[in-house]
Amino acid sequence: MNQLSPKRVCESVTEQIQILMPEHINGYKRLFGGKLMEWIDVVAAVVARRHSGCNVTTACVDNLVFKAAAYVNSTVVLKGYMTYVGKTSMEVRVDTFVEELSGQQQMINTAYLVLVALDEHDKPTSVAPLLLQTKEERLEFAAGEKRSEYRKSTQQNNEREVRNICKCN
Repeated sequence: MNQLSPKRVCESVTEQIQILMPEHINGYKRLFGGKLMEWIDVVAAVVARRHSGCNVTTACVDNLVFKAAAYVNSTVVLKGYMTYVGKTSMEVRVDTFVEELSGQQQMINTAYLVLVALDEHDKPTSVAPLLLQTKEERLEFAAGEKRSEYRKSTQQNNEREVRNICKCN
C-alpha cells in the first residue's frame, strides 16, 4: 500500500461567498436554515476533496449551531478547513459569517461535518494524514480526535439499543 504524504490544513481551505436573495429566505424573513446547511455541505465536500484527492460522501453533521440570523441582501461568507483526519474519514469545520459592507464579519454559524473518501468503486479509501503547523491546528485536531471517539462510542451504543429493541419485537 502506498504511503500517503501528509497535507497541510491550508492546502484544502475553501471559501464560498453568497449574496442572499429572496429565494434563500424563510417565512420569518431570515436565511432558510436548510439552504445554509446545503452550502455548508458543499464547502465541506470541497475541503475534503481537496485534502483526499477523491470523491467524498458526508457521513454525519456532528454539530451545527445557529448563532445569529442573516437577511436579504446580506453577504454570507462560508470558510471551511480540515480539523481532523482518520483512516478514511475527515472532519471539516465550516464557519459562516455575515459580512458588512465595511468588510467586518460577524459569525452566524459553526458546523462540524464528517466526510469519507471514496475510491473508484465508491468504497472508503485511505486519506493523507494532516500536517499540523500551528498551535490552533493541534488544538483543533485534539478536539476532533475526541469528537471522533465520542461518535464511535455513541454509534456502538445506538447499535446495541437497536439490537435490544429488535429482540423484544
